[in-house]
Amino acid sequence: MFLLGALPCKAQSAFSAYEQLFTPPRQYLTFYTNEAPEIDGNIEASVWQQAAWSEVFTDIEGDLKAAPTYSTRMKILWDDHYLYIAAELEEPHVWARLTEHDDVIYHDNDFEVFIDPENTTHQYYEIEVNALNTLFDLFLPKPYRNNGRAMIHWNLHDFRSAIQVQGTLNDPGDKDKGWTIEMAIPFRSISMGNEPKIPEEGSLWRINFSRVQWEMDIKKGKYVKSKDEKGKPLPEKNWVWSPQGLVNMHYPERWGYLHFTRQTSLQGSPVPELPYAEKQKRYLWLIYYKQQAYHRTHDRYAVSFDQLGINEWNNIRSQHKVVSKGYPCAEASFLLENQTNKITMEAGTYQFKAIIQGDDQLNWSINQEGLIELTGK
Repeated sequence: MFLLGALPCKAQSAFSAYEQLFTPPRQYLTFYTNEAPEIDGNIEASVWQQAAWSEVFTDIEGDLKAAPTYSTRMKILWDDHYLYIAAELEEPHVWARLTEHDDVIYHDNDFEVFIDPENTTHQYYEIEVNALNTLFDLFLPKPYRNNGRAMIHWNLHDFRSAIQVQGTLNDPGDKDKGWTIEMAIPFRSISMGNEPKIPEEGSLWRINFSRVQWEMDIKKGKYVKSKDEKGKPLPEKNWVWSPQGLVNMHYPERWGYLHFTRQTSLQGSPVPELPYAEKQKRYLWLIYYKQQAYHRTHDRYAVSFDQLGINEWNNIRSQHKVVSKGYPCAEASFLLENQTNKITMEAGTYQFKAIIQGDDQLNWSINQEGLIELTGK
């Protein structure tokens, strides 16, 4: 794992004010299954015994906020056709009211899945389900922060889900244990292009899970959302598997890592080490966050690392400006885990692009829309 503490002491100041966006995302190793779950909401079925429980969900802001009131955890399996998800939500009062496909399900308590198979932060998928098993499925070409627009009319063909309530739904007169959910997400419905993208041994996706929880009162035998002194519903709670560091699920670079293996046993299967490229990308994201802040103030992007306030990295070997294709180009090189990394950054009024290259000579880039790409050697 790459922690801020692993960076040189002076380097930490370059990340100041952004620490919550650089906490290590959680990781999960999903095993292959030769037996498909039945998808009936029963997560005690034998097939699920080969999958490990995730960590208990935390607040979306991580340790900035108190731990969630109720426990939430999930499991994942896969085969050559589907990604299978099981989740357990502790809840003393299970309720739901929305019944139409593509209703805005997070207006109820819900369970949400966010998937970025390409790990680019673009072209990703969102799935929301409430305790009535009502589905809200979306495709996003890019995050809202980059002027992305959700495609609500996109549908997850062949998606299956089922709910079981451990108690009684919409009955304030008793106390429930909670509810469980099973999902089967077809790979062909979350693949770009004409052919379904089936994971392979060692495939790495980005994924996160969110639970939206509203504070409720019981009035005249019915559930109603708790309101403030102005009569508006109190803000919902957001409990997630891998903390985002801010109240926004649409920072895909903050989602957890999903590792795929064709192994079918829990025995002797530690979570793999992250690729070196994921450690390099942290520096690209630092540039992105600082460039967006700089643009909000100056209506243009910074043309040097000095302007971004990251000149104090104490292992920078060199830095100068040249002109590339008419744009000012800043360059720097530094050591990361004893490998020399070179960063170049071109910027103009409306756009910028930063590229990092390590000893493997591969170029990873980020631009003003937060698109991460492998641009070759």
